[in-house]
This record gives sequence, C-alpha cells and structure tokens, in this order.
Amino acid sequence: MRARAATSLARRGAGALVLTLALAACSSDDGPGAGSDEATLSVVASTNVWGDVVRQVGGDLVEVTSVVDDPSVDPHSFEANARVELAMSRADLVIVNGGGYDDFASQLLEALDQAPPVVVAVDSHAAEDTHAEDTHAEDGHAHGEGNEHVWYDPPTVEAVALDVADELAALAPEHAAQLRANADAFVGRLAELEQRAARLAEEHGGAEVLATEPVPLFLVEAAGLVDRTPPPFSAAVEEETDVPPAAMSEMLDLVSSPQVAFLVYNEQTTGPQTDQVLEAAQAAGLPVVDVTETLPEGEDYVSWMAGNLDAFAQALA
Repeated sequence: MRARAATSLARRGAGALVLTLALAACSSDDGPGAGSDEATLSVVASTNVWGDVVRQVGGDLVEVTSVVDDPSVDPHSFEANARVELAMSRADLVIVNGGGYDDFASQLLEALDQAPPVVVAVDSHAAEDTHAEDTHAEDGHAHGEGNEHVWYDPPTVEAVALDVADELAALAPEHAAQLRANADAFVGRLAELEQRAARLAEEHGGAEVLATEPVPLFLVEAAGLVDRTPPPFSAAVEEETDVPPAAMSEMLDLVSSPQVAFLVYNEQTTGPQTDQVLEAAQAAGLPVVDVTETLPEGEDYVSWMAGNLDAFAQALA
C-alpha cells in the first residue's frame, strides 16, 4: 500500500535525502565490498527488515546496506537514485521482498547488465507454503494468498534466512559452517516466536479483529485470530482508491461491535479513511494495536515481532 497522507510526500523526500547521505559512503570509487576486508560480503536489502535477517545470518561476514530504513518512507512508492543502483551493481548479494512491494529494487536489478544473485522473499514464501501444503494437505490450508507482506510470517522469514545462508555460503564456502550455525540460531529464535503465537491461539483462538490494511495479517492468523475487515475496504486501501461507502459503513459499524477484540492500525502509511476508522475505534473504546512496515529503530526482527504479539495479548486481555 502506498502512502496517502499529504504529509507523506514531504516525508518521502526527507527519507530519500537521508538515504542519499547514508549511501554516499557506498558510492566511493571502491563501492560496497570492494574496499572492505576480503572475507566481507556486500549485501543490499530493499528494506531494513530483510537487512536485519541478513545480519542475523551473515554476522561479521557481511556488510549490509538497507535501502529503505526510515519508517516515514513507503517502499511501494520509493524512487531510487543512481547511488542505490550503484550499490546494487556492486553487491555480492541482493535481497528484495518482491510481490510488487519494492518494485524499485526489481526494476534496478532488471536494468543491470550483470545482476548479482538475488533472494526474493515472496518466492521463499511460495516455496515454504507449498511445502506446508504438501505436508498438511489434508487441512486444505493455503494462507495469505496474494498478500505480499510476507515478513509478518515467521515461517517465511525462516525460509528466507536459510536461502540467504545458502547464497552466502556459495559466495564464501570457507565460512559455510559458520553461516549455517548463524542461520540455525536465528531459526531457533523464530521458533520461539511461533510458540508464542501458538499460545495466543490456544488462549484466544477465534477472536475477531479489524485491520486498516493487510500488512500484519500473517501474524494475526498465526495467533489464531480472525480478520473481520470487509474485503472491499482492504482492497480499496491497498489499491489507493476510495473505500466504497457501503464497505466504510460496515467497517465503522464493526469498530463499535462487542464481537471485535481490537483494531490493528498501520501507522506508517495512513490516509483520511484509515484515520477515520482509527478515530471511530478510539471513540468506541476499542483497543488499537499500532504496527509498522519497516523495522523500528533499536529493534531486531525477533524483538519487533515479539512486541507485536505482546501488544496483541494486551489488547485481548
């Protein structure tokens, strides 16, 4: 979803300036990785979420540049500059979300004469989901179809981490054992997240929630919660079109329904209609859980998702 608030245009410009300054060091004559220690691999991630996953796996063996790392910048509408293109052209590995979320990265990669290896998170998600369906075919479950916000799905993040470990090991085979150990340690932390979500599902499974957009729905589902958001509302917000009056009316009615446990509000990209829903929820006394699309400052992936689950639990209490 792209930012709709008028102020987000100004924020995006400021974010791009910050990015330009942050990448200045990477646009020297040496470029990313070229002037660093021989064992250091240069990795470019489209967002700081995937950049953190790479750091968890690569440790001291990687130097990571996260293109979008400002919570006021929306990857959907981010416009890359020459410095970002240069960073990608000189990277040993690139990791993108895919699925239309960070098209700027895909477009830059397609324009390169010789692109580096690329890990695409939505492809890892598809492989993980296919494996899950093959393993549990009897339940007929195929979650999150069409939802590109796959970083809110810990099993997908696990798959991405393992794919990153494989790619880095291919680039630095002498460090393969260390990379695999790092990935395994990270996967262990992800397993703890999944256990926390499962406990929420045991205690509150079936509780109904609303969301201003589909960003957190993989985590909502993992916690056993049911999204009651009218599909036309979600579709309109995602597509940046006006929400149909009937869907808006239904959403506002649901906000005051005693059956709804809380509202999940994406505070990173907002608009008049999502803000109207927020105001209605606050007026009705409905608990609101704020979420973001990129990694907040001072957090790593696991602490961030653990905080989201804690917020779910508090809203359900």
